[in-house]
Amino acid sequence: MGSYAYRYCMCFTRKFRSPDAHPPPDVRAAHAAAGAAHGDDGLRRFLADVQREDPAEADRVLAALAGGGAAGGIARFVGRSPAAALPTLDDFFGFLFSPDLNPPISNKVHQDMSAPISHYYVFTGHNSYLTGNQLNSDSSDVPIIAALQNGVRVIELDMWPNSAKNCVDILHGGTLTAPVEIMRCLKSIKEYAFCASTYPLVITLEDHLTADLQAKVAGMITETFGDLLYVPSSDTLNEFPSPEALMKRIIISTKPPQEFREFLKAQDNQKIGGNTDKLAEEGNLRRIDSNADDSDGKDDPDDEDDEESEEEDPKFQQDTACEYRKLITIHAGKPKGHLKDALKVDPDKVRRLSLSETQLTKATASHGADIIRFTQKNILRIYPKGTRINSSNYDPMKAWTHGAQMVAFNMQGHDKSLRLMQGFFRANGGCGYVKKPDFLLKTGPNGEVFDPKASLPVKKTLKVKVYMGDGWRMDFSKTHFDAFSPPDFYARVGIAGVRADCVMKKTRTIEDQWVPVWDEEFTFPLTVPELALLRVEVQEYDMSEKHDFGGQTCLPVMELKQGIRAVPLHDRKGNRYKSVRLLMRFELI
Repeated sequence: MGSYAYRYCMCFTRKFRSPDAHPPPDVRAAHAAAGAAHGDDGLRRFLADVQREDPAEADRVLAALAGGGAAGGIARFVGRSPAAALPTLDDFFGFLFSPDLNPPISNKVHQDMSAPISHYYVFTGHNSYLTGNQLNSDSSDVPIIAALQNGVRVIELDMWPNSAKNCVDILHGGTLTAPVEIMRCLKSIKEYAFCASTYPLVITLEDHLTADLQAKVAGMITETFGDLLYVPSSDTLNEFPSPEALMKRIIISTKPPQEFREFLKAQDNQKIGGNTDKLAEEGNLRRIDSNADDSDGKDDPDDEDDEESEEEDPKFQQDTACEYRKLITIHAGKPKGHLKDALKVDPDKVRRLSLSETQLTKATASHGADIIRFTQKNILRIYPKGTRINSSNYDPMKAWTHGAQMVAFNMQGHDKSLRLMQGFFRANGGCGYVKKPDFLLKTGPNGEVFDPKASLPVKKTLKVKVYMGDGWRMDFSKTHFDAFSPPDFYARVGIAGVRADCVMKKTRTIEDQWVPVWDEEFTFPLTVPELALLRVEVQEYDMSEKHDFGGQTCLPVMELKQGIRAVPLHDRKGNRYKSVRLLMRFELI
């Protein structure tokens, strides 16, 4: 082999036979075809014909190769000609196996960002301040910072009076979680709000405060965020602003406070007030009552989140400074009465409604079409049921297929569901906003909408070929998988999506190899490719114990770059390994 194989052999220090890091047959064939057919312009032709890159992206790749850096030793082959002379086979293989030069999805925002926020899925956290479980972990700004660094665009803060009743703490009320001061959270949010994405950051405030503390919070928010804070010009909106219009802005979402008639009269005298009836009803959805039958979304007690289980305690209905109310861009409400009424679309205003995961399941069984119509204009937030005290999560697909924009997740969970969420929001450059499919935004002439329960024909077919993997020798200790021999790796490849599309398949196990070569192809027919995720896992087979984890990733199917790609793998928490990657091929027909 050439320099590529030499570098790999130098990293391989165990006293076993050297790995076979040879280019797979498809790579050899592509290299030969490019050289035979196109001569000095072979690499550019390969990028266009096999990888299906547009000219601008091809130019970027060629420039990166010419500039060295991540390309390392393979930069020399493009220095000979602006047209990019064909590299050697080993250099060509090295380029294809580099996730930085040849990634599986784009890292650029490419979707239309000028539609109302209600037209997008938004990367949403639940109880963002908790460091661990929902019952007795500490509250801190550290998980908030981590969430923002990972691209989360909705941060949730539960506000409670501190022990002295003179300031505000953030904690999970009714539990043993230790508090953190609100100012610490606000300052960290300001510092890290746009470190991973320049698109708007939403702060959902769960308000358990008295009127004087609400006014105090309004002052803290205004002073801390300054010009970053978006303050709507009107008390009500008939359409949400777009992500593009709110670039690098922070917006607030919470339940509007309950002003009394006397307070409004006082404000009217100062020419600041408004319509009493309008303010009294705004943001207040009728609660699902105990007499509602199951078809109207009656919920179980253990499914209730603090926001939704909060009764109309008189202390929350006192006069509140107008400064607090005017900061609210997304008015939130809780369902009261019949769910069908709560889901009615008001042509004159938009709002946010929250349901637990269990409420959603019941609601979709009887009011699926109403939910989709509601989410075409308004925002629906789904949150984990209260029994998930270990910070686990739920399957987000039911919420996504019904148009729910804010599917709130416990970012401490590190389970399969969270990996799906992380993969879903790798779309659109990882900016935290993903445009909903057109079929969820359209209404037919007779009011008909998409039916997630319908039997649908196959729309696209994804072909996935798993060539090989490498990098475990660099990222894991030599005895991590087995103390006495190299690992026995196999890969699992499948689809997470609507029920008809879900499937997992696996390769054969390659024994005693740090660089497994599978060279196996799988075919996945897809009825709703727009919401499908490609799941990839690598396991190390162990006869006597549970199989060892070797890496995973989830990638949005419609974002996959076609052709031969280097796919970086991540750990269970979603952190990308430095070296572990697979060489794969994608074709979407």
